[in-house]
Amino acid sequence: MDSTRKFGKYRVEREVLDEQRLEEVTQRKTYADTHPSLTERLKDSLRCTLPKLKRSVMSSLPVLYWLPKYSVWDYGMPDLISGISVGIMHLPQGMAYALLASLPPVFGLYTSLYPALIYIFFGTSRHISIGTFTVLSIMVGSVTERLAPDMDFLKRNGTNITAELDITARDSYRVQVAAATTVLGGLIQVVLGLVKFGFVGTYLSEPLVRAYTTAAAAHAVVAQLKYIFGVSPTRFSGSLSLVYTLKDVCSLLPHTHLPTLVASAVSMVFLIAAKELNSFLSPKLPVPIPVELITIVAGTLISSFGHLNSNFTIAVVGEIPSGLSSPSVPDVSLFGEVIGDAFALAIVGYAISISLGKTFALKHGYKVDSNQELVALGLSNTVGGFFQCYSVCPSMSRSLIQETTGGKTQMAGVASALIVLITILKLGPLFQELPKAVLAAIVFVNLKGMFKQYSDIVTLWKSSKIDLMVWLVTWMSTLLFNLDLGLAASITFALLTVIFRTQLPTYSVLGNVPGTELYVDIETHREAREIPGVTIFRSSATVYFANAELYLEALKEKSGLDISKMIIYKRRQEAKQKRRERRAERRAKRQAKREKRTQRRAAEQHSGAPVFSVEEEAGSWRDTCLDGDVTDKEEQRWTERENGTVFVIPTTPRTPDGHCRWEYLKGGDPDCTSIGWISELQDGDTTTLGSSSEDTLSHDLERVSLGSLGKWTWDIHSIIIDLSTANFIDTVAIKTMKNIFQDFCEIDVDIYMAACQASVVEQLELGGFFTESITKRRLFASVHDAVLYCQNHRGATSIPRSEPSVDAYSSTKL
Repeated sequence: MDSTRKFGKYRVEREVLDEQRLEEVTQRKTYADTHPSLTERLKDSLRCTLPKLKRSVMSSLPVLYWLPKYSVWDYGMPDLISGISVGIMHLPQGMAYALLASLPPVFGLYTSLYPALIYIFFGTSRHISIGTFTVLSIMVGSVTERLAPDMDFLKRNGTNITAELDITARDSYRVQVAAATTVLGGLIQVVLGLVKFGFVGTYLSEPLVRAYTTAAAAHAVVAQLKYIFGVSPTRFSGSLSLVYTLKDVCSLLPHTHLPTLVASAVSMVFLIAAKELNSFLSPKLPVPIPVELITIVAGTLISSFGHLNSNFTIAVVGEIPSGLSSPSVPDVSLFGEVIGDAFALAIVGYAISISLGKTFALKHGYKVDSNQELVALGLSNTVGGFFQCYSVCPSMSRSLIQETTGGKTQMAGVASALIVLITILKLGPLFQELPKAVLAAIVFVNLKGMFKQYSDIVTLWKSSKIDLMVWLVTWMSTLLFNLDLGLAASITFALLTVIFRTQLPTYSVLGNVPGTELYVDIETHREAREIPGVTIFRSSATVYFANAELYLEALKEKSGLDISKMIIYKRRQEAKQKRRERRAERRAKRQAKREKRTQRRAAEQHSGAPVFSVEEEAGSWRDTCLDGDVTDKEEQRWTERENGTVFVIPTTPRTPDGHCRWEYLKGGDPDCTSIGWISELQDGDTTTLGSSSEDTLSHDLERVSLGSLGKWTWDIHSIIIDLSTANFIDTVAIKTMKNIFQDFCEIDVDIYMAACQASVVEQLELGGFFTESITKRRLFASVHDAVLYCQNHRGATSIPRSEPSVDAYSSTKL
């Protein structure tokens, strides 16, 4: 249908496109063309070609893509400097974070070596540094201490239990627990990556991750208090374990070991001052000062020459074996006990990894494959678990150092791994006299950045209250329910907020922006003009089973049409009309009988031979009485009671010849409870009609259509549903749309849909939405096309006389 219509100073001269015409013009492919059958997809996946094999191998082993192109002259020196800087950071962080995992420090060095080497071959990010991380170390520590508590490793002497703890046996079993958890978590990550489930990390929003790491920092602080104060609190597990542990530590504060506290305080003061100086001089320094390494070296030298362990009983790291440990198969029997913790470690580790990887990729202009990252991280954990490593993920601090010191590729990870390897082989025993209080101080100071995240509360309060609720619920649940249950509760609440927001979207009525084909909310845009006779309805969320009923109710409210009551009213009016027709038919028959009797009497009088019939006189008397009753009752009913939104009042008494004047009024008492009495008063909206007989009354009532019975139908003849925000539609929503079409058509209101995405149209087709009565002619490419069609189709005849015509509207209001 060609349409030329003036909107303000613009003239639209193009064809109005509904969905059927749009398919013809654009030659849209069918569903079978765009969706191959399962057999075809299976054949295509099994078909092996050389280019396909090459792409598969290159995507599975990204090292084959970048290593042949590696330029030693361009990237060699920056990667070497960056790798050495990161390797130096690995040493103190590896040993310190091993304490968080309740493992001997040397296993933190192992964790900084093997997984980093595996990631070089399978990872796609060029700047992240795989190794130990605070949050994962705490999560592993909660598992190891739950399954291997100190109470289970007290040495027994006969029937008496001594206070001596079998540290060797305890640490050995904890290493097995950590390795089993790491391998299982890695396998989960590999499987998720192979089934292309990399998008799972998107369910962990930034407020959720930041709140989770903030709460994990609190767990880290509480876990390190025993090393800071030199006390031995009872280890609790499960819900509220943080509260119980903190309470126990506070009760032991009078027994604080002062030499240990002094060593911790001195280390923290030195670290804080050195880091501030490092930040101040960072623009002038090519490489940051290795503050943590200096602290470890200084602490080890002071402890060794001052004999702090023997003279002041300050706890030290103890024996660090030199050399690499041989691989071993983890204890598979532990998988059932740690599967929940392994899944939590897999999800949290991947979320941190992909967020950091995408940040650096966006900054330096390359792409990170989310599914391959999941596989790479899973292989790093799986292989690392066979070498007694615990769960790993990128560290923000190390990754920033690798990026700011000029690292270009994954070869920087090779250099850092070499630094760790040299330390394990030759330098490990030198750190045996390192006080644990120094490592705890390093953990404390490195958590400063996480504690700064409490400022998110102020930011989110100003920007998004729902994200603030996600932050607070995540933080509180992680503190109270521990790290694994806290993560599950946080994700559940975050998903509930999404469901809540889709169930309660914003519904709006749209108006035209003068001079354009744009349609915006008339409540929020002053210049938007509503199209006479047309209501354009839009929801801010997609329509699906959870909000389909609310969608229908909002449409009724925004359009002002109470469908249920109007349909009931229409059916009552139809029933009343049928009764009037039957009464009129009976009156006609009785009138015919009267005329017949009158003619017969006239004939008798003319012949002079009257004939008397008792039956006829009785029938005449009965008809007369019945006619009088019906007329009186009918007059009384139409005089005293409104007929819906149209009621009839005799303005003049009946004359001898049967003529009277009836007034048809729109309006009534809106407080009436009867459906037939519901109306809305419109001043000056009256029509005076002449009625010469009761038959004329029935004829006039037939002329009163439902389209003129109320203010709502008087102004609206078409409703356009804007589905531009819908990205899918399910069977419940399709049924709701069908009901909308059927119900509104019953009250003479046309329904159209506009701006559907191609996927939504396909789902409508598959759901059997289109029928002979609901064709694709009711679905338009845009809202503007639908508006033009409505104005051409019904606009000129259905707009009330009080409103200007379509052409006048176009020239005056737009």
